[in-house]
Amino acid sequence: MPATFSSYPDAPSVKTELPGPRSKEILDVQNELETLSRTYTSFFPVAIAEGRNSSIRDMDGNVFVDWFAGVCVINLGHANPLVVNAMRGQLEAISHINEMPVPARTSFLKTLNSTLPGDLRNNSRTMFTVTGADACEAAVSLARHVTGRRTIVAFGGAYHGVHGGIIGATANRHYREYASLPSYGVHHLPYPYTYRFPYSVREGDESKSVVDTLEYLIRDTSSGPDSIAGVLVEPVQGEGGYIVPPPDFLPMLREVTEKHSIPLIVDEVQSGVGRTGRIWASEHSSITPDIMCISKAIGGGIPNSMITYRREYDEDLPPGFHLGTYRGNPIALAAGDAILKHLKESNTLSRVSKVGARVKAHFEEIASGSRSIGEVRGLGFMIGVELVEDRKSRAPSQSAARSLRDRLFRKGVLMHTCGHYGNVMRFMAPLTIEDELVGRGLEIFDSSLREVESEM
Repeated sequence: MPATFSSYPDAPSVKTELPGPRSKEILDVQNELETLSRTYTSFFPVAIAEGRNSSIRDMDGNVFVDWFAGVCVINLGHANPLVVNAMRGQLEAISHINEMPVPARTSFLKTLNSTLPGDLRNNSRTMFTVTGADACEAAVSLARHVTGRRTIVAFGGAYHGVHGGIIGATANRHYREYASLPSYGVHHLPYPYTYRFPYSVREGDESKSVVDTLEYLIRDTSSGPDSIAGVLVEPVQGEGGYIVPPPDFLPMLREVTEKHSIPLIVDEVQSGVGRTGRIWASEHSSITPDIMCISKAIGGGIPNSMITYRREYDEDLPPGFHLGTYRGNPIALAAGDAILKHLKESNTLSRVSKVGARVKAHFEEIASGSRSIGEVRGLGFMIGVELVEDRKSRAPSQSAARSLRDRLFRKGVLMHTCGHYGNVMRFMAPLTIEDELVGRGLEIFDSSLREVESEM
């Protein structure tokens, strides 16, 4: 990576009220002409001029440290020359063509194949889609086609998208309030969220409890659900709260689904492309998915997604099984090829593991002196800090998370929330963030948390 690729050296630097005058003018236009159902501009009300690595400058010259990365989309940082040059080269050649191969497409397919976990490598096919939800939709359709069954097992806290039929697999019922499709054909089991596990079990038995329940659903024809077509799981839950399952969970899940010939669908939309210190988060558990969903960071900022799956699943797929005009955009594939090659050939993944461990340890140190941090958890640059009213009750504090997010923003750090109760702060900075910006952000996080706690 070019040595000149770096964040703004003065980040963070907030010089005006937020939003500043120029940002306010632009936000006023947006509010007049664009839907008011937006959410992110209510969290971060500024108009953006440009970004550099892990920093963003707004239209008034305020500079922010980016611990947001467009929700794990800009994994190699804003305006990374590797990604920009790949996009530019493809844009100058051809920017759109339907399914017909261009060099970027076949190069991407070969590079992707070389990164796949376990037995998927050299034994898979890839189907291009457009968004993460579209990829999950295609994965569910494929599992149902392969098995001839209908029911999909998903998990509490899951987020797999909010349009089409896949909204039924997304756990938060709020998203279905406005959906045009009901959630038929999906059965949710608890995720082994050890901090808030809903069953009374011996510590360490959370995974067994979940997988035993799955086995019961499979074996007992009177258990309720129809025969199971697939199990859809995030190897680390994203919107559910940056929840890392116990290390035995995915291997146990893999064993049961394999025993009963049920496709295991692993959703790597948020956890993939280096986010956890491995290219794919499932690699931490040494399992082979039957179907894997990929999106977000794979396009370098351009919408792009795909599923990759066992080769034999492709044998009787009819033409046009899953359609979309913008599937496999050449510019996005050129970017994805450059991103995956960089992750394979550089020390980025090693650094993500090392720096991520230090960041997690620093959050834990802050937690030791805090009454409102219930748990710190994570892998690599996918770290969650769960806020509670007090440690004894563990009552979730969404208000503290909202206040902390706003206070961080006012001081120049973009950090977003997630979780069952919207009470988890998540560290998801670009993988290329400089150590100095990590340190500055942690100092601001610590001081801002103390201010929030003084008002609680």
